[in-house]
Amino acid sequence: MELSCKSEYALLALLELAISYNEGEPLQIRQIAAKQNIPDRYLEQLLASLRRCGLVRSQRGAKGGYLLGRDPWKITLLEVVSCLEGLDPQSSKLDTKPKTVESAVLREIWHEGMEAAYSVLQKYTLQDLREKRDSRRQLDIMYYI
Repeated sequence: MELSCKSEYALLALLELAISYNEGEPLQIRQIAAKQNIPDRYLEQLLASLRRCGLVRSQRGAKGGYLLGRDPWKITLLEVVSCLEGLDPQSSKLDTKPKTVESAVLREIWHEGMEAAYSVLQKYTLQDLREKRDSRRQLDIMYYI
């Protein structure tokens, strides 16, 4: 499995929203795009998808923009990736019977790998991303002193 550009950009945008979560002020697309070096138009499409999944909400008006749809500790990385990539952890088992023993073995191992990936993504939230980012930045600051 590889992290798609779509999921990476979405997670970076959500991380920005998680960072500013306590302020309660919405962030505009251009602010998020500038901070994370994401093309504006692409980010607009991603945020629309995330809004349909309830992960973000938009606020109109002069001080409008985007906010997280829920608390950052309640949004898992699996939810984000599933929303954008159409993954469904419950349907990772195929109903069709494998044609050979070798196919059955490959499917079994692939399923085990997918379950492990889903488990890791389910374990981490946007709050965890924020905390890891903060601690990494702290280490970088200490390294340069």
